[in-house]
Amino acid sequence: MTRFRYFVTASVDGYIADEHDSLDWMTAFDDYHVGFQDPAAAFLGEVGSLVMGADAYLRQTVHMNRSGSPWPYEGTPCWVFTHRELTAEQGIDVRFIRGDVGQWVGDIAADAGDRDVWVFGGGGLAGQLADAGHLDELILFTIPVLLGGGRPLASLRAPLGLTPTSTRDFSRGVRETRYDLSKPLAPRRVEY
Repeated sequence: MTRFRYFVTASVDGYIADEHDSLDWMTAFDDYHVGFQDPAAAFLGEVGSLVMGADAYLRQTVHMNRSGSPWPYEGTPCWVFTHRELTAEQGIDVRFIRGDVGQWVGDIAADAGDRDVWVFGGGGLAGQLADAGHLDELILFTIPVLLGGGRPLASLRAPLGLTPTSTRDFSRGVRETRYDLSKPLAPRRVEY
């Protein structure tokens, strides 16, 4: 069964980009997996399609165009939720979609075949999928940095319970923690 898996890197205080929407703070940790199999490359082998927001897509294509590097997910269909008019970069298998995430999860999962869906970047999109009950796993790489603000890991309508399934430590204090997602937590009334 295809699972929607949010594979993401965040600061200790829960931000995936800083207050300027930059990821530059992560570059000092690019070598965290030296001596280990590259977690992103291994994960990509389990993925049959990607889903991301427009900002994540634009960030990837801008990086690709500036660096002259190819699209890193070649051969993997990419679904982009957007309210903007975007065009696909040449050679990228991308579908631009709009609307409620629930109306698209079946098509995205079908596109993944017998593999999983990588929920790639975008705390807003991850939050929408979680709120709708369509996010199955969070794979969180925590970088030992405090940003103090920025783009949050997830934007949720209600608290969401997580069940830790594994933890792995890498060099330089980077930690991978995997969680299965639970149903939204019911608020408890506390009498004072």
